[in-house]
Amino acid sequence: MDETWGAVMWALLPTIVVVFLFWFVLRSILRMDRTERRVHARIEAEERAKRGLPPVADDTPASTSAG
Repeated sequence: MDETWGAVMWALLPTIVVVFLFWFVLRSILRMDRTERRVHARIEAEERAKRGLPPVADDTPASTSAG
């Protein structure tokens, strides 16, 4: 019976490792995207302020302007 549980663990271990790696990579990509968008918005706001333009309103959904 001990050999059976050992075989089950060795069979599941690669799957668990691959799932963890996939989760970690996907999480990293999403965090990088979020950070990049935040930095881009900050730079854009700084450039708009330099040129004397009003700030962009982030609250308006796109569906209300298409109507």
